[in-house]
Amino acid sequence: MEFGVIDILVLSQALWRLNIWNQMPQFPPPGPKPAPPNNNNNHSYAISTLDMEISDEEWERQQKALDWPGPDDEITQLSLSTSPVHSTFSIVGLKNSYKVGEDISIIITARDHNKNLKRYGGDFFKAKLFNSKLKASVYGEVVDHRNGTYSVALLLPWEGQAEVFVRLEHSSEVVKILKKYRESSFPRSHYNGHFEGPGPNETRISEVVQCNLKWGGDGSWRKGNCCCEYKDLKTGTVWQCERPKKLSCDKLVHHSRGGLESPLKAFENQLFTKKLTNVAIPGDKININVLPNTADNGKMERCRSGLATPVPAGFYLKDVWTSFVCNTQKFNSSQMGNCLKNKIVYLLGDSTTRQWFEYLERNVPGLKRMDLHTPRTGGPLMAVELKNNIIVHWKPHGVPLRFIKMLITDLHYIANEIDEIAGGPHAVVVFTIFAHLVFHPITFYIHEVAKIRRSVVALLSRAPQTTVIIKSGNTNIFQSDWYVMQLNTVMQEMFRDIGVIYLDVWQMTSCHYLRENIHPGPVIIANEVKMFLSYVCPI
Repeated sequence: MEFGVIDILVLSQALWRLNIWNQMPQFPPPGPKPAPPNNNNNHSYAISTLDMEISDEEWERQQKALDWPGPDDEITQLSLSTSPVHSTFSIVGLKNSYKVGEDISIIITARDHNKNLKRYGGDFFKAKLFNSKLKASVYGEVVDHRNGTYSVALLLPWEGQAEVFVRLEHSSEVVKILKKYRESSFPRSHYNGHFEGPGPNETRISEVVQCNLKWGGDGSWRKGNCCCEYKDLKTGTVWQCERPKKLSCDKLVHHSRGGLESPLKAFENQLFTKKLTNVAIPGDKININVLPNTADNGKMERCRSGLATPVPAGFYLKDVWTSFVCNTQKFNSSQMGNCLKNKIVYLLGDSTTRQWFEYLERNVPGLKRMDLHTPRTGGPLMAVELKNNIIVHWKPHGVPLRFIKMLITDLHYIANEIDEIAGGPHAVVVFTIFAHLVFHPITFYIHEVAKIRRSVVALLSRAPQTTVIIKSGNTNIFQSDWYVMQLNTVMQEMFRDIGVIYLDVWQMTSCHYLRENIHPGPVIIANEVKMFLSYVCPI
């Protein structure tokens, strides 16, 4: 039987929306060694490596990678916390001029509000080099010496002038609080479940109740026989909603975001004030002169899976990102279309991958969105270009998800979606899962990533030529970049040897001269998508 173009599109969409479960190879089951409980609050609970579905050895590696120093005890006086006013940075051995490709060294000294030197580490500083006139910037990694001092090596990648910028996002005292509540079961984010069903005299009844994640042996939200439970049979994730008064549990139709709730006590709130959060610190704010360098930097490697992400991963100049990972290209609209010819692109995750979908929709000639009768920002979304046989999908990941009201049947876990993709040289899979997970324990995040990893391994086993790209989390995510940075670390560690592409947009969003936003501006999105296309069509 031969299929026409429209038949293939309809079949593709039908298969994409079906919930067909395949038998996939499993990672070896781990031992039941528990993760250490948090005993600093009334909402702590023990999670085992069996719950997370990783081995004891991997859990130990994750703990080492996630280790973050800080004070032994919580402080009781604001004046003892790190001060962005009295903390400073200085350029070590400043010279009159440098050459492109050289580094400069920065020392950050943390002090408290009494101007006393801090004696322990754990402050969350960010550093970058920039030139607003040149629309240039580059990321710098801050090294914590765990004694109140920090160092940064900043690359000088462009000719002209450059200036150092350092800010204190969170004091070490705040990070300690963030860690405490991250591992607690306190429901920082609430969600709504919308139930609908038949009522008397041919009427319709609707009820809205609170819903949330169930995680841990005793559950992490409501206790007892309070709730309707919805367990995903493949991932094991359990979602629960308060039991409606009139309708049965099988009448859950829609999901939407609810309110946010702060667990902070009165004194803790003082540490999180705007004047102490994400504030630039004083230092050597002088123009650094950078001269051209005629030395040959060599040829960049072809973009492919398995490449390490250096620091810095690249830099902006005149609003164009130059990668240090591999040889990126400057795609115009026509070249984008040629690159995606005969490709099916699956963009999975959240609104940050939807930004990629919208960019492709605007810039690939002839790519048109199909009307799937779904919310324009909630999805799922699909666009096609018939001449070059291009299909682009975007779908949000499963709950927990802080989105507008949408059908619960349209929210599928990324692992399950990947299980339904046949794969092959025409298939490109991009996923991200960061922004909406910052409100929940990192042990649950590890569980979700472990399931995704299993599905990716199975996909690459049955179709090794499939392109799989992980888009890292952006900066400025809801509550704290520190949370997202830790989730990025988990994702990188768990996919280190899997043979996928890790696209580090954390650095791209963190160092840009524009104000950070959970939804980066068009300039950043354009550079992210062109990095993505450089992996799809490498040279």
